[in-house]
Amino acid sequence: MRYRTLGERGPTVSVVGLGGNNFGSRLDEDGTKAVVHAALDAGITLFDTADMYGGFGERGGSRGDGERLLGAALKGRRDDVVLATKFGMEMSPPGEGGEADLYGPRGSRRYVRYAVEASLHRLGTDRIDLFQYHEPDGVTPLEETVAALHELVDEGKIGYLGCSNLPAEQLTDAFVSTQARYHLLDRSVETDLTPACLRAGVGLLPYYPLANGLLSGKYRSGEQPPPGSRLSWRQGWLTDEALDRVEALTAYGAERGLTLLQVAVGGLAALPAVGSVICGAMSAAQVTANAAAADWIPDPADLAALDAIVSPGERVV
Repeated sequence: MRYRTLGERGPTVSVVGLGGNNFGSRLDEDGTKAVVHAALDAGITLFDTADMYGGFGERGGSRGDGERLLGAALKGRRDDVVLATKFGMEMSPPGEGGEADLYGPRGSRRYVRYAVEASLHRLGTDRIDLFQYHEPDGVTPLEETVAALHELVDEGKIGYLGCSNLPAEQLTDAFVSTQARYHLLDRSVETDLTPACLRAGVGLLPYYPLANGLLSGKYRSGEQPPPGSRLSWRQGWLTDEALDRVEALTAYGAERGLTLLQVAVGGLAALPAVGSVICGAMSAAQVTANAAAADWIPDPADLAALDAIVSPGERVV
């Protein structure tokens, strides 16, 4: 595993991170523990979750289960990792006595202080290394949110400020990182967000790097998606154009002795501003493969050939 500084001012993180969006929804306690321990064994140090992960999936449960299960799985290894979580998306619908009704807009100082205490409790820790504003609430001035987060840094409850889904024009050096949907079939962030990251010294954390599994190697033109696979019920992703590009990326990898997974993860990790590629996983085998995929480091000629398949700034799916 390789390691990098996240942006210009952030913590040192593994080039592949583990996303916790399956914890508590598609994975139970034992499944979560198996994936987390495999990630630790593979040298992954960045573990990313959110307060609203968990529940309402295959296993039922409730929001917050993702943090609870991740915290339990990291017991005894907390100091070995960069623990990241997010706040600011709906935890319960408005008008049902949920968090936003009790504590105000999700970017407000009052809500930020509530959210950090709730996440600390669920994660079973005394600090969050990277606390990320999940999405703007559309009401609170960003300056208020940032000021509240700086208070938490001063109090030792969080280490660094991050954001997610923030428009490029609002990105500032108050944050060390930002998350965005980014994969080799959707390079639209390279138009505005990547330049903003480079100007502000902010690290970019791609999520959905495998395009909901489209870049995993499971899907081929002219074939039905595997039963039970993620895209078996999201076939709007399986367009002729997308599958043609997948075929081209697969051939690109074969010419270099690489799997499509290696192309998807290693290629993305080599693009400007990218700090760590956040990969979810459903099994220990998947997380091990994701971690190993970043061992490939493309050279400038490799990157130019990738650009010829999907242009910088282009969105295929």
